[in-house]
Amino acid sequence: MAMEKTLILIKPDGMARKLTGIVIDRLDNAGFEMVGAKVVAVSEELARKHYEALKNQPFFENLIKYIRGEFHGIKNHKIIAFVYKGENAVEGVRKVVGATNPEQAACGTIRGSFGRITTKGQFENVVHASGAGPEAEKEIELWFKPEELVE
Repeated sequence: MAMEKTLILIKPDGMARKLTGIVIDRLDNAGFEMVGAKVVAVSEELARKHYEALKNQPFFENLIKYIRGEFHGIKNHKIIAFVYKGENAVEGVRKVVGATNPEQAACGTIRGSFGRITTKGQFENVVHASGAGPEAEKEIELWFKPEELVE
């Protein structure tokens, strides 16, 4: 088993619905260690860099609006970014978080418990979690400076 770090973002819908404590509790109880945390107002540039791999998808512009809080009526709505570490943290955190589509997320996962799809078809899935090891490393570098992580 490999010791890894992974990025978790509590998205604007999770923030607006006051789910921060529940998300932290579930990750802590799964045995992962928080090594970084901060509140971030997501700029358009940061949003576009974060979702760069999806830039050719038809839903890309909605992702940018969503992560910036524009679907919740507040531009640059704050989110919370975390780095957690642990054995096989990327895969393990993804199990706690659940599938991207809230309707496909298992009961008891964060997205299965709190995610939803709006009447306009927008996923509101509460959190982002890195999907693979290389992706996690890239995302952590994008969201955190090395000195912001405490290990």
